[in-house]
Amino acid sequence: MTFYELKEAILIGFFLSFMIGPVFFTLIQTSIVKGARAALSFDLGVVLSDIVFILIAYFGSKSILEEIKDDSRLFFIGGSILLVYGLITYLDKSQKRTIQDETLVLPEKTNYKKLFLKGFLLNFINVGVLAFWLGMLVIVSSNLEMNPAKIFNYFALIVVSYLITDIGKILLAKQLIKKLTPAVTFKIKRAMGIMLMVFGLVLIIKGFIPREKLHFKTAIEKLE
Repeated sequence: MTFYELKEAILIGFFLSFMIGPVFFTLIQTSIVKGARAALSFDLGVVLSDIVFILIAYFGSKSILEEIKDDSRLFFIGGSILLVYGLITYLDKSQKRTIQDETLVLPEKTNYKKLFLKGFLLNFINVGVLAFWLGMLVIVSSNLEMNPAKIFNYFALIVVSYLITDIGKILLAKQLIKKLTPAVTFKIKRAMGIMLMVFGLVLIIKGFIPREKLHFKTAIEKLE
């Protein structure tokens, strides 16, 4: 994995951790109400569901990706998925509220297994998450030449980066809750939506550019 790919995967994992939604709020509140260990149990369930989604996206589309891996339309497909996901994120106003508005029904004695399952299911029922990972997989697989080892390392780094950032959120939960006013959370959600839409549009544009022109090395060799 190149330094650029390494940096890219880490940044994706970092920004994913700040996607405003039910998982984000529940993680912060669980940390405050039940403590860091409980929040970590919940978060590990979320991470496992993401891994399951990635595996479903990879094995479910592997044969198709193999057939069109040299087709520039791959960028158009992945870009379109991210564009739609970004648009939905931007327009969604359901999370324009404070963390205090989120209700978390937990037993008096912390049940880590139930928290783990809660995290898994809360993330797994969101079909948009699967769509996001599918879009990412389409794009990354093309850039990494459908190399299974490179794809595994890339997504493993995203997940690890995501988890480490979440641990930081868990430890700083009390400070975060003071900053996350309804206006701030709404702005963060919209900013994330805009970023996804821009990224998707850039990829769609790439889909209309001949693949050979996307490789700087190939262009240099032609000039020589």
